[in-house]
Amino acid sequence: MAESDTVIAADPVRQFSVFAENRVGRLHELAALLKEHNVHIMAMTVLDTTDSAIIRMIVDDVEKARELLVNNDFPYAECEILAVEINDESELRGVLAALLEAEINVHYVYSFIKRPKGKSALAINAEDSDIGAQALSRRGYRVLTRHDIAR
Repeated sequence: MAESDTVIAADPVRQFSVFAENRVGRLHELAALLKEHNVHIMAMTVLDTTDSAIIRMIVDDVEKARELLVNNDFPYAECEILAVEINDESELRGVLAALLEAEINVHYVYSFIKRPKGKSALAINAEDSDIGAQALSRRGYRVLTRHDIAR
């Protein structure tokens, strides 16, 4: 295992899946709460249903976000997610090909809002993050760690 693979395994990017009632202003309340406490949303997607929404997000301060969610009645689940840096949208096919070659099932993908130096990044929920990270690294893609997304 390469040194970069060890770093990824020791410091994986974490995703919060926040469960919120589907009502006007609830997403705003969450974003305002995080901003007020200097927690930056680095990537986000929202899955909407009739009665509720699942807000999936990656933040730059996991510990602070965890504390805020608990103390402000935002139920959530947390999981490890692959975050891979890309130069632009043309690399999407190559990222997916690397995961296909490793026979890794992709559950969902969404993009980061902003990355340093104009680089883009994808958040990928895959069935095996460790093998996925190895497959992406072998293809020359940079798999990000929590340290890489911290401000």
